[in-house]
Amino acid sequence: MQNIVKKEGFTFSFDQSACMGCNGACCRGESGYVWVSPEEIEAISEFLKMDTEDFIREYLKKSGYKWSIKEIKQGGEYLCAFFDKGCTIYPVRPKQCREFPFWDRYKDGKNIQEVVRECPGIVLD
Repeated sequence: MQNIVKKEGFTFSFDQSACMGCNGACCRGESGYVWVSPEEIEAISEFLKMDTEDFIREYLKKSGYKWSIKEIKQGGEYLCAFFDKGCTIYPVRPKQCREFPFWDRYKDGKNIQEVVRECPGIVLD
């Protein structure tokens, strides 16, 4: 059964059922940033039953004034520190993860080939 999501301003739809077979393509690959807000840091820390400072020290890296989740280099690609055959913090995953693939950079057809290459759930309208 397909679960197709369409959002205004985007030239594609997203088939959520593709997530079951893609092995976390959006959670691994090239190095990048998964930004987390102070509220998300608190929520993830609580979910992991960790002290916030310990969580920051173990799982985050600072870039400028913002925090991003650390990556693990494995076999020529980078994996989110919370990817292990799926998202281990899924109920409290950051907004950036919850909104993928509907990011502003892909709105109105911009950079569409980039998201098509990365996500097998993209359905071109």
